[in-house]
Amino acid sequence: MIEKVLHPRNLTKSYYQVVRNKGSAGIDKMSVYELASYREAKGEALITSLLNRKYVPQAIKGVEIPKGNGKTRLLGVPTVVDRWLQQAVSRQLATKFELEFEEQSYGFRPQRNTHKAVRQSLKYINDGYQDIVDIDLKSFFDEVQHYKLLQLIYNKVKCETTLWLIRKWLRAPILVKGKLQQRRKGVPQGSPLSPLLSNILLDVLDKELQRKGLRFVRYADDFSIYAKSKAEAKKLGNEVYLFLKEKLDLPINRAKSGIRRPNTFELLGHGFTPTYKKGEKGKYQLVVKQGSWQSLKRKLKAITKKTLPYKFEERLQKLKQVWQGWVNNYRLASIQIKLKTVVNGYATDYDTVSGPVHTGEKARAKT
Repeated sequence: MIEKVLHPRNLTKSYYQVVRNKGSAGIDKMSVYELASYREAKGEALITSLLNRKYVPQAIKGVEIPKGNGKTRLLGVPTVVDRWLQQAVSRQLATKFELEFEEQSYGFRPQRNTHKAVRQSLKYINDGYQDIVDIDLKSFFDEVQHYKLLQLIYNKVKCETTLWLIRKWLRAPILVKGKLQQRRKGVPQGSPLSPLLSNILLDVLDKELQRKGLRFVRYADDFSIYAKSKAEAKKLGNEVYLFLKEKLDLPINRAKSGIRRPNTFELLGHGFTPTYKKGEKGKYQLVVKQGSWQSLKRKLKAITKKTLPYKFEERLQKLKQVWQGWVNNYRLASIQIKLKTVVNGYATDYDTVSGPVHTGEKARAKT
């Protein structure tokens, strides 16, 4: 497989993908715009070092990203060169695994996205499966056992050089606040490989749930199972807990996991509320959870601060980007009425900022 990874066509496509993704520099401070000259000057030597297994990945730069709950999430930023090589491996690795992933896996896959995951969840709920096993994996990306992941890859890809390279990346130290930290488990979020690696590992869970004939939705490490009674949901929850512990060596966050009803369940920033329509008893529609509204407000407020030295056109463009991105992400939910209220005061005319909002239905529920 390493020959396909290092094929000029694959390397070129991977290079353009890294450039399109942009992203910040790693610890060597090389930007994506410097990668072209690096390829030309050192590309052949790099390939030779990989084939001879003498290539040594550089440490990962740790960047703490604030979360909505006041805490932070640690992202790992590999160097541009390592991102380029990881993209090349990811492209070829995906050809071995993608077609065998389960239908209910929606995260970081072609032709699948947040909207499809949320729509499928809503369908299960409206079909009567309203006792939901909501499982939160405890720091999933920090807890992945390397040996289990590498064994799954080896079962499909018998190329020792490719496995050696992936292991090197998994074991690369991470630089956090000026100190190098060694890693013996975990997949750093922020690398081109991490989404695919997480899907490879959790596909084992998908296949177990599929074998049992269960209704479930998984988006990366966020997954839920849908049952028709609380007793059934509890039974399934216990079985999944044991499977994760014994087969994948993954702990769950008990404080954030549990059995939910639709009105207490949240999926990818979306909530579920009764439709209150005549003749539709027990049916639900999508709304946006309060935390997502607050996130939008924070972003708009930051852009409209008078102390920021933005020109009017620049400020308007930033507002438009935030607005359109947020609306696109939550366009399946009932948001139109509340959105006008939220944006009022942050933009002089919401239509001039983003154009008309399309939600597909009028908002009738409290959001």
